[in-house]
Amino acid sequence: MQMLEITVQGRVQGVCFRYFVKQEANKLNIKGYVRNVDDDKVEIVAEGEESALKELINLSKKGPPMAHVIKQNINYFNYQGNFKDFRITH
Repeated sequence: MQMLEITVQGRVQGVCFRYFVKQEANKLNIKGYVRNVDDDKVEIVAEGEESALKELINLSKKGPPMAHVIKQNINYFNYQGNFKDFRITH
């Protein structure tokens, strides 16, 4: 199990990006959250199996149809098991 944080930059707010990430995270059995942050970015904090997290990274590079991802930063952390589900937060 791993934990990571993905910060996604581009046209990622107002295009259902958070809902897209939540749906995909649930399919992949990933726990954590997604939220909008300043400067038109989206932050994803996720815990799960390495293969599932890699898939989430790939999916978040594209996002939903109206999104346009310019940049993605990824930081890895020690797995903590803090989350019971995947949520959209504010």
